[in-house]
Amino acid sequence: MILCTDTTASSLMITNQPCALFSLLLFLQWEEVSGYDENLNTIRTYQVCNVFDPSQNNWLLTTFIDRRGAQRIYVEIRFTVRDCSSIPNVPGSCKETFNLYYYETDAVIATKGTAFWMEAPYLKVDTIAADESFSQVDFGGRLMKVNTEVRSFGPLSKNGFYLAFQDYGACMSLLSVRVFYKKCPSVVQNFAIFPETMTGAESTSLVIARGICIPNSEEVDVPIKLYCNGDGEWMVPIGSCTCKAGFEPDNGNVCRACPPGTFKSTQGPGLCLQCPPNSRSTAEAATICVCRNGYYRGDADQPDEPCTSVPSSPRNVISIVNETSVILEWHSPRETGGRGDVVYNIVCKKCRADRRSCSHCDDNVDFVPRQLGLTDTRVFISNLWAHTLYSFEIQAVNGVSNKSPYPAQHVSIDITTNQAAPSIVPIMHQISSTMNSFTLSWPQPEQPNGIILDYELRYYEKDHAEINSTILRSQTNTARVEGLRPGTVYVVQVRARTVAGFGKDSSKMCFQTLTDDDFKSELREQLPLIAGSAAAGVVFIVSLVAIAIVCSRKRAYTKEAVYSDKLQHYSTGRGSPGMKIYIDPFTYEDPNEAVREFAKEIDVSTVKIEEVIGAGEFGEVYKGRLKLPGKREIYVAIKTLKAGYVEKQRRDFLSEASIMGQFDHPNIIRLEGVVTKSRPVMIVTEFMENGALDSFLRQNDGQFTVIQLVGMMRGISAGMKYLSEMNYVHRDLAARNILVNSNLVCKVSDFGLSRYLQDDTSDPSYTSSLGGKIPVRWTAPEAIAYRKFTSASDVWSYGIVMWEVMSFGERPYWDMSNQDVINAIEQDYRLPPPMDCPSALHQLMLDCWQKDRNVRPRFTDIVSTLDKMIRNPTSLKAIANIPAVPSQPLLDRSIPDFNTFSSVEDWLAAIKMSQYRDNFLNSGFTSLQLVAQMTSEDLLRIGVTLAGHQKKILSNIQSMRVQMSQSPTTMA
Repeated sequence: MILCTDTTASSLMITNQPCALFSLLLFLQWEEVSGYDENLNTIRTYQVCNVFDPSQNNWLLTTFIDRRGAQRIYVEIRFTVRDCSSIPNVPGSCKETFNLYYYETDAVIATKGTAFWMEAPYLKVDTIAADESFSQVDFGGRLMKVNTEVRSFGPLSKNGFYLAFQDYGACMSLLSVRVFYKKCPSVVQNFAIFPETMTGAESTSLVIARGICIPNSEEVDVPIKLYCNGDGEWMVPIGSCTCKAGFEPDNGNVCRACPPGTFKSTQGPGLCLQCPPNSRSTAEAATICVCRNGYYRGDADQPDEPCTSVPSSPRNVISIVNETSVILEWHSPRETGGRGDVVYNIVCKKCRADRRSCSHCDDNVDFVPRQLGLTDTRVFISNLWAHTLYSFEIQAVNGVSNKSPYPAQHVSIDITTNQAAPSIVPIMHQISSTMNSFTLSWPQPEQPNGIILDYELRYYEKDHAEINSTILRSQTNTARVEGLRPGTVYVVQVRARTVAGFGKDSSKMCFQTLTDDDFKSELREQLPLIAGSAAAGVVFIVSLVAIAIVCSRKRAYTKEAVYSDKLQHYSTGRGSPGMKIYIDPFTYEDPNEAVREFAKEIDVSTVKIEEVIGAGEFGEVYKGRLKLPGKREIYVAIKTLKAGYVEKQRRDFLSEASIMGQFDHPNIIRLEGVVTKSRPVMIVTEFMENGALDSFLRQNDGQFTVIQLVGMMRGISAGMKYLSEMNYVHRDLAARNILVNSNLVCKVSDFGLSRYLQDDTSDPSYTSSLGGKIPVRWTAPEAIAYRKFTSASDVWSYGIVMWEVMSFGERPYWDMSNQDVINAIEQDYRLPPPMDCPSALHQLMLDCWQKDRNVRPRFTDIVSTLDKMIRNPTSLKAIANIPAVPSQPLLDRSIPDFNTFSSVEDWLAAIKMSQYRDNFLNSGFTSLQLVAQMTSEDLLRIGVTLAGHQKKILSNIQSMRVQMSQSPTTMA
């Protein structure tokens, strides 16, 4: 847009119309005369025609022109020039061109009578030539041919400028001069207001202008802007504004509020819509229409969908009872609430015969296809108790039932079950074994459905056909099977009988009689006990040994492996009366049966995977969320089984869930459930925010008090006490297998096959002569040498975990090789106390590392000892001493030999305090001699503020002083 336009030589008026910026002020040999324009109108002009005088230099100067913020100025000149050839006797110096100049200044400096144009450093704009010149003259005056030329110059930065016109030999008239600048006008575009914007310093410049959204609109994605080009035109729009929710576009650039009865739920170009059925809006600019009383929107319903209500009750319920199962069928509700997502929930209650009280059904009652969220109007319910009154409530719910203040509409029906056979016997235990017999026991079925008359035991040799099985009857839940072959594996099943008949056979389980060598070996191990309690008899001692062979395993056990596994599987007599005993899932012929028994199946739709947090042996480990029906959403850890697995990998993967599902303790990682009916297969556990204990301690080195550390160790020992009472041996207890939550609660984890570790640099393992990978640094000597894994070997590992905790995640035995560790332990070397470790805690570690496993403390004793320390913190004040010059090579690893260091940097790296390198060197502590003189005040002054780090550095400085005093020459 052209903003300021022409003026005659004498006009100074500035208006909204084309406006003048100057007047022609100074002239030399230019004359102001009257003349005619091209339309023969009389005008005043400036003219000069000194063509007969050589060396012409005629100047015409404007007054001061205010720039008004413009960076580039345009000059339009209207003029006439006489053709030199039309002038008789014209000399050769005649010209038909003139020059245009400008000069920038911040103030008025030119007045009449000065020779300013000769003194000022004018900048030339251009030499201007006429497109047309004139030559004819009539008696009324000259017939002029008017030329118009436009020139521009810039960039300008001062307050204003002068223009100058130089004639150096032309016969010409200056009719008018128009000085102007260009700018883009204020405009409303894309629902945004753009202000007037000056063009740039160059004719090709683009000036960015930011827009402001009009009222009731907002930006979309990117900031909105336009570009103003050199011609004062807007171009290249970027971004836009759109009307807010509740407002619609009107006339292109106005956002009008939606009137009552309408709404607009999102921003954008859309128009206001009428409120959907059963909803209303009473004010302007509504973004959603509120549902009328008794109507609701579901969580997934869109604002433009109608409001709906809850369904009515199901109708015409019928039941078909068959012993301890029932089929329920019903008709759909008459009213669906205007929705198509009606489903049904079944509430099951078991009632007294007199109907006085009812309680919720047991968890083992089965609903097919499911209990909640039924889409069909039929359900099959089984595993009920015989001769029992049940009340079933069939609820009809839809997507808005959870919004209604009233209970779900339902219909109830009462049924009484019939007589039925007993349920399945869940498990069998071997309580003794000889070369020719074994004794088994089993619990009563969970649902006897009457009086158990007897049990039928069926067994056969594993290598023979099932048709060769033998039947044995027992009046009790214990039976001795005799007449067996030594060292032979037998498959056994049992079932119970009532007056209603036999129940189903139990799962197939495998048991083995002793070989002659096994019997003698076990007898030798029990001789000390026989001598101490002769009255008990040899048979009782031998009966304490339980042996189970896993049918599904293909490898053969050595004698020591059998010994280890029998302790793991079926040891008895150690738990309290009524104490639950751990059952190895591999004693099931079908390990999938163990998964179904011990791990709850989770619907995959309740699991939301969020991010990868690690990788396991079988696949990735994720952080996610679990939302079970009727429970709040929680964070969980999700182990997955990678694609392409074989069935054995699936069994091994799920075995951890079968183990974990048997445990229930605040210091044992909790299993939430498994996903086995969809892909990927998952194990879902509680989420531990702080991850593995070893890395957590390293990240927080020195930041916990001794009491806090003892509290962590107490939690670990409590979890191990629980496992030992269940007769479970962990075999891989280490800080890396302890997880820590946000409240610093430590929980024992890793119950899968991952305990059989592979060789790697982070956790080397030792391959024993009997096979299998063993984490040497954490494993008791008898477990390394003979694979004797017991609760006592877990106690040894627990002592190493204590050392890891007190050293804030230090690697046990530092950089020693596995063989060096084995040799050192065999020579009775033990790990020294970590820095600032209370002597009472180090003594407990040493008790855990007793060579004789029979004299090591039990986990019950460890928990009790730690509880006493917590109740009496003064017992932790005495710090274990570390000799300045250790006598044993193993102990030398805890305190560096300062004679081997050549610089402060090396010393700090050795004590794992390299983060303070710059603090020491920038503060002038550049030699070990200077460091040896440092005090706690010096450490604070240079920026070592953590108490744990101060103690660690000062302890090593004290040892440095001792070594300096003993070998001053070397240190110097």
